[in-house]
Amino acid sequence: MSQHPILREIEGGYRRSDLPDLRSGDSVRVHTLIKEGDKERVQVFEGVVIGQHRGGSRASFTVRKISYGVGVERIFPLHTSRIEKVEVVSKGHVRRARLNYLRSLQGKAARIRGEKGPSEDAAAKQAPPAPAPAAPPAAAAQSTPAS
Repeated sequence: MSQHPILREIEGGYRRSDLPDLRSGDSVRVHTLIKEGDKERVQVFEGVVIGQHRGGSRASFTVRKISYGVGVERIFPLHTSRIEKVEVVSKGHVRRARLNYLRSLQGKAARIRGEKGPSEDAAAKQAPPAPAPAAPPAAAAQSTPAS
């Protein structure tokens, strides 16, 4: 973002405030407006965020998905009006800002470990242990007196 106060004020008017907090490794669903002829429709692009470029109103993020065995990447401007909404499907736990190494991985190797949220930790602590199954009553029926 620009350091000059006038430019900062002008750019601030173009920024969107309804977008979720995105991080690298998150699985997202981006709803974009596509114009075909004179009609507009919403197209959904679902994939993993592999990088972000900050920069105020010029910020963008890159989403990668595998479509019919071919890797597809798309760069979305963050503050554009062509994006209807961005949904975070799941949070990913990664230790890099740019996930370019995913381009050379396939299948299960390209999976990203999920991030444990506070609700998952609390649910694991509060869940009572499963009760032990009761002994079947068949043991009492077998001990009959001998005649």
